[in-house]
Amino acid sequence: MDALLAKAKEYIPEDRLEVVKDAYDFAKKAHDGQVRRSGEPFIEHPLETARFLAELRLDPNTLAAALLHDVVEDCDGIEIEDIKQRFGEEIAILVDGVTKLTKSEAMAEARVDGQRLHPEDDLSQAASIRKMLVSMAEDIRVVLIKLSDRVHNMRTLQALPEDRRLAIAQETLDIYAPLAHRLGIWEIKWLLEDLSFQYLDASAYRDVSKLISSTRKDREEYTERVRGILQAELENAGIAAEVTGRPKHLYSIHKKIKKYAEQNMGVDEIYDLFALRVLVNEVNDCYAALGVVHSKWRPLPGQFDDYIANPKDNLYQSLHTTVLCVDAHPVEVQIRTHDMHRVSEYGVAAHWLYKEGVNSDVAFEEKMTWLRQLLEWQREVSGAEEFVESFKTDIFQNQVFVYTPAGELKELPTGATSLDFAYRIHTDIGHRCIGAKVNGKLVPLTYQLQNGDTVEIMTSKTVRGPSMDWLNANLGYVNTSSARAKIRQWHNRQERRTNIQSGREIFQRQLRRLTKTIEDEGLAKLMKLDSVDDFMAELGSGSITVSQVVNKLSSQEVKPEFEPQTSVPTSGPASGIEVLGVGDLLTRMGHCCTPIQGDDIIGYVTRARGVTVHRKSCPNIVHETETERLIPVNWGKTKTFYPVRISVEALDRVGLLRDITSLVSEEHVNIASCVSEESEDVSLISLTVYVTGIDQLDRLFSKLEGVRGVIGVSRARS
Repeated sequence: MDALLAKAKEYIPEDRLEVVKDAYDFAKKAHDGQVRRSGEPFIEHPLETARFLAELRLDPNTLAAALLHDVVEDCDGIEIEDIKQRFGEEIAILVDGVTKLTKSEAMAEARVDGQRLHPEDDLSQAASIRKMLVSMAEDIRVVLIKLSDRVHNMRTLQALPEDRRLAIAQETLDIYAPLAHRLGIWEIKWLLEDLSFQYLDASAYRDVSKLISSTRKDREEYTERVRGILQAELENAGIAAEVTGRPKHLYSIHKKIKKYAEQNMGVDEIYDLFALRVLVNEVNDCYAALGVVHSKWRPLPGQFDDYIANPKDNLYQSLHTTVLCVDAHPVEVQIRTHDMHRVSEYGVAAHWLYKEGVNSDVAFEEKMTWLRQLLEWQREVSGAEEFVESFKTDIFQNQVFVYTPAGELKELPTGATSLDFAYRIHTDIGHRCIGAKVNGKLVPLTYQLQNGDTVEIMTSKTVRGPSMDWLNANLGYVNTSSARAKIRQWHNRQERRTNIQSGREIFQRQLRRLTKTIEDEGLAKLMKLDSVDDFMAELGSGSITVSQVVNKLSSQEVKPEFEPQTSVPTSGPASGIEVLGVGDLLTRMGHCCTPIQGDDIIGYVTRARGVTVHRKSCPNIVHETETERLIPVNWGKTKTFYPVRISVEALDRVGLLRDITSLVSEEHVNIASCVSEESEDVSLISLTVYVTGIDQLDRLFSKLEGVRGVIGVSRARS
């Protein structure tokens, strides 16, 4: 408590801390005798929650509510009315909001036989998120307390059973960390991400930790070297600035390593492992400092962002640039004012420092438009799965900023298409959309928008209505849940008979090709519908998508037509061997030592046959003189692959087989055999491929049907 008061006194007058002291005395008495699973006195939890909020410099009423946030839920005989009478209505509202969220969370975690359902079936999780949104609309401090509560719970997660640890860590990574990001609270975001990462992928967490530890000394020496150079340059230019090194956090580095590995790039090519932050006094100084940076070091193309002129929705403002510094190392530099830095660290929490005595903060309310937007969507969306999906994608993904022809700025999630933009402008514009121009050039409706694009939507004079293909996730027409919801709503208004007929056509064309072990009635029951007609109507209306049905089938224990194989041929990228920092690479097992799963292994780069994998104790490796050709490898995760025969009927043309096999390869699917027959102008190509399940097979079918000249794709029945 002394530490909490010492921190609070840094920004709260002494006379206003009485309510915090009173709340602590009340909570300590209420929780007397209670202990947590970790063995510590229960009062430690609300105290740590309040301490963290003091680090964020929250007001005294919020600190008091944090100390009291568990007394109604966990202490017998204490009601919210008792809190109201002793501490006032404002603190009671905050405590009640947190209590309701906690109860909703408990419902979401109570599962049949202790098993937590998949989020798409989790009605309780959707209810919990809805309540969180309502709480945010009423007073965003409720969610700030909840986030701080989650930080301390994650720090003491080790005391829980493994299944509960994993479930809570996954929910934290899916919901709470992105929420902290959207509220602009970087301090909470990175903490929750790193703590979740530690439990969800312990092996990768250790690997990244070792990587960072092994290079820390060199990295810190280099960062200090370039920091000193830039500090001197800014002083020579007459700019008062504070230059510091900016640490990267483990989960952030982990994501970058994975991303770069997919592009066959190594860790040393990650741009912002080296990073500097420049804090100045005025906005003009930001741009002056940017000029100094760019005049000293060459900027990398495409690595500059101006979030001062175009602030993010979470209040974030800064200049970002990446330059080639000493020894040609890329270094990311962030430039911002001290006020911007405070907002970047504490987000909406920083707002409360300046709200005292102010009736309204217009700028703050304008910045929180995304919250009002989400509240509007959650009223429109009825299905729990669709709501949770929109919460995780439309709001929590990174954003792109694009313009209408009139110059109006619109914000959409990264990956949004020109068709998503049409629906964001107006539902009717989306329904009548027939094309789009981006920066004056015609683009397909599947074009994914980039920052700064100017988008013009072309429409038909009559409402033709959206195509059912727009709901096929594999075709990529719409990537926002709000657009999908509007398309589904349009189809839901059509006649049931039309929907049933449309659903049967979709079913015949796409679902029957995937499996023969389940009938129409079985699928209806699997989707929890009363009859086949109900199932077809839902499928035809878009309320149920092909992808959802495929996911359901994938989760069932359906007997495969062939025996699965867990070890595919060891001459391809699916061999189960991972080459560190490179991604999939042609590998083969050394015949001299025949390594098997579990052996300590190392790779040898051959001149023409990729990487040969040997045991580290292999004599050929021990006596190898060209040690630079030895590279680290490890056993990848074992997957189960199923052989499936596919028949492709297509108009014969030059390059047809090449296009088909290239597409299959791009989907990371291994081809076991390929037979082609020609009859007049038609080719019949029979492929045997190894897939991981029905969902991957469905994606492959959708892509194959898009190859020029393909008439039909079917699954061989014998």
